[in-house]
Amino acid sequence: MTTETSLLVLLPALVTVVTAILSRRPIESLLAGVFVGLLLLEPAAALSNFSSILLDVMMDETIAWIIIVCGLMGSLITLLMRVGAANAFSRALSSKAKSSKSALLYTWLLGLIVFIDDYLNALAVGSSMRKVTDKFKVSREMLAYVVDSTAAPICVLVPVSTWAVFYAGLFMDAGYAESGQGMALYISAIPYMVYPIAAMLLVPLVATGIVPALGLMKSAQQRAAEGTAPLPIDEGEEESLIDTEDRVQIYHFVLPIVALLGFSIWYDLDVQIGVIMSVAVTIILFGVQRLMAWTQMFDAVLDGIKIMLPALTIVVMAFVFKDINEKLGLATFVINNVAPLMTPLMFPAITFLTMALISFATGSSWGVFAIAIPIILPLAESVGVSIPLAIGALVSASAFGSHACFYSDATILAAQGSGCDVMDHALTQIPYALIAAAISCVGLTVLAAF
Repeated sequence: MTTETSLLVLLPALVTVVTAILSRRPIESLLAGVFVGLLLLEPAAALSNFSSILLDVMMDETIAWIIIVCGLMGSLITLLMRVGAANAFSRALSSKAKSSKSALLYTWLLGLIVFIDDYLNALAVGSSMRKVTDKFKVSREMLAYVVDSTAAPICVLVPVSTWAVFYAGLFMDAGYAESGQGMALYISAIPYMVYPIAAMLLVPLVATGIVPALGLMKSAQQRAAEGTAPLPIDEGEEESLIDTEDRVQIYHFVLPIVALLGFSIWYDLDVQIGVIMSVAVTIILFGVQRLMAWTQMFDAVLDGIKIMLPALTIVVMAFVFKDINEKLGLATFVINNVAPLMTPLMFPAITFLTMALISFATGSSWGVFAIAIPIILPLAESVGVSIPLAIGALVSASAFGSHACFYSDATILAAQGSGCDVMDHALTQIPYALIAAAISCVGLTVLAAF
């Protein structure tokens, strides 16, 4: 490919982002980008290539893991809602929350606690807090922003998380850490992960009104305050068993969540085992206490999986889109063209901006960085930038992509858990993500100067 022709690799991402903004329909936007990418790759075989890539994605271990974990998370949430356990938890927190500000701060604190995995965080925190925030007329978009800002950003900053384990493995694979020492290298880079720190600390400022509601978020908050917001998305909640609510206590909600966290930690951060055991514990607990009939519980499990299908469809299409961008060589093309601009002072900020744009455009928080680490880290050594600082810039960019992209898995699941439209959530939170990104550029440049 010539440089002129190579610029075309940017076209699928551009088409997807523009279509998403104009249509507010993530699946259709991803399909548009996929179609453009397929035509660039091999126009005559576009259909057969799409079928082949889709099959490869559906057979991918990561997609299978996402389908199992998210599907069963939907089952767990539906069980907790139908028996009234989510309502019991919400009532307990409602008695402590005295205003919209404190309701959002409680949401933020709960997000800090559920740090194992961003999927778990997005679904569990959003679904458990939306009745509390509804009571104080907080928009679902604001709730989704708070939830999303404590998903990937928190998981990145806590070394006991799926993100940390993934990156530690990449560092060992790339030869930058000895066997078993990948986590130590990751921990050394945490102070340089400016974006997740900025995104996390921005939330209480927004919740308390120190940073005001901006753009579309301001309109969403006004609609919620006036009671003119569109009906929220609360599938399954209407089927709560009212006649058992006097017997349902807060522990009926807390115990399944503690089981989810406990089993995940016990089995080396395996969230899949955690959610399987949590659903099993919940079914046994509710069944033994006769809060629900066994048949009703198994119906709830299946209905919960059905509820997650729209979100899972978007995730599958995002993986297809990512695969096509990898075949086009998007990440390698951008990195190679930006590399000549690197200086020791500007390296971290340029790395962050470049990788953040790639992650945002492709919706890939992990896949792109498996490609980038073997390129960026040697480049950092060659210009005299410390490896922990370079890693901090890379992981910051990854967190931005997960947090800000309109069709990233964390964005989709935060909207799903909070009960609002995906594009409404994405467009209302983007100003705050950009503020944190601007702070990150300045912060990384300052760190590079010392």
